[in-house]
Amino acid sequence: MRVLPVGPRCLLVELADLEATLALFDALAADPLPGVTEIVPAARTLMIRTAPGVAADAGLARAIRARQPAQGTAPAPRATETVEIPVTYDGEDLDEVARLTGLSTTEVIAAHRDALWQVAFCGFAPGFAYMTCEDARFDLPRLSAPRTRIPAGSVALAGRFCGIYPQETPGGWQLIGRSDLPMFDLTRDPPALLRPGVRARFVEGGAKVHPAAVPPKRRAQGLRVVRTAFPILVQDAGRMGQTGQGVSASGGLDQGALRRANRAVGNPPGVAALEITLGPVTLRAEAPLVLALSGAAQAEVAGHPVAPGAAFALDAGDEVRIAAPAKGMRSYLALRGGIKVDPVLGSASTDTLAHIGPPALVAGDALAPAHRPAGAVTDPGPAPDLPAAGDLVTLPVILGPRTDWFAPAMVDRFLAQDWHVTAQSSRVGIRLAGDPITRDGAELPSEGTATGAIQIPHSGQPVLFLADHPLTGGYPVIATLHPDALDMAGQLPPGTRLRFVARAPFAPIAPEDPRVP
Repeated sequence: MRVLPVGPRCLLVELADLEATLALFDALAADPLPGVTEIVPAARTLMIRTAPGVAADAGLARAIRARQPAQGTAPAPRATETVEIPVTYDGEDLDEVARLTGLSTTEVIAAHRDALWQVAFCGFAPGFAYMTCEDARFDLPRLSAPRTRIPAGSVALAGRFCGIYPQETPGGWQLIGRSDLPMFDLTRDPPALLRPGVRARFVEGGAKVHPAAVPPKRRAQGLRVVRTAFPILVQDAGRMGQTGQGVSASGGLDQGALRRANRAVGNPPGVAALEITLGPVTLRAEAPLVLALSGAAQAEVAGHPVAPGAAFALDAGDEVRIAAPAKGMRSYLALRGGIKVDPVLGSASTDTLAHIGPPALVAGDALAPAHRPAGAVTDPGPAPDLPAAGDLVTLPVILGPRTDWFAPAMVDRFLAQDWHVTAQSSRVGIRLAGDPITRDGAELPSEGTATGAIQIPHSGQPVLFLADHPLTGGYPVIATLHPDALDMAGQLPPGTRLRFVARAPFAPIAPEDPRVP
């Protein structure tokens, strides 16, 4: 067992294989460690997160090691439910899979149908299940160059796993077919069809899909979008506890700004607000409302600027204008009493990768006030200075968990240069440009990724994961942003220059020697 650093409240436990990983996962589930809030299993690792005030340090590593089952312990029996999945075997890589396995395409199809597949863990996207079977011939490499678009329903193989893409997405697995059976459907309980332990058998043919009835959309009244340069999202403190279905937390990218906006109107800190990207934006009140704007931009009512971060009142018919900010990227508009939106999986946040949560707002859309109880309107407190395009921003990182996959010269290059924030950035991640970080070596089995992870794909250009990032990834993470810097990362406009500073050299976490008092 190796324990690798991710963050102050997160670490990665690396084990010999999938069986050892699931056996330790079972042991930690049967005898939970105090302060551990979430465990994300993957092919050979467990990502373990802790509660506020509980450090992911050597003491936690020792406690985990003490629960490690003896070598050779089999994972506990899992769910006995079996799902039959109809497949049309016409994938682009079927001939290549036949070549790699030494079979004909007909034999590949027969072997895939004959195998009993079982879900080991979920990740990458909601409803994406990593399924394994006993047939070692299906241990196949990923594509050398991932596709930019894989259609929803594609059945794919890679690294001893079979998976079905629940939605259109980039990906690097070998495609052998497609299924019409929805993998993730919010009208089901639970929404994910394939969950850890569920077994699956594949059969040739199409699936009968019965679309759920969609209730008619009601015309909301309250705060209406008159115009906006970019879609406006609803975001709150995030969607926790859904990793078993492959769903990440999402939530506001600048949680500090979200809290300040809510505090200014008397709401609890994590209440949903509008996340506004850049600008300009014009909104019209259709009833008396009390609002507050925090973050990058400043509000203006009837030609008069509103004090940054302060609460302000609108009468029916009044408009608030929010110009594109000179610094920063995102602003948060809170409504006293909250916004009337239906939570999805416990949160009102819009996850742009998973397509979960309220739809984005464009011109003509409106949201109604929830009229929930609110407290006293208070001073939201000072806001940090935000960067403008061209500014140099220094961000602290924790080296790990996969820093040792890179030569020391490449780690030095990563830390020594200025990286440029590109326009190809989103809530999923910030794409950076600079002198590429290269490496030699084997593929990394899929493993959990944290918000703030800095992943190095084949191009050598880093991607800094933000709140809507995939739950698991297959490229090594050279470093992870310190959680204190996540709010600032959410405010970096294209053109910003970044410099990463490591707080300490990379080193695995050595569990404390239990013999030392």
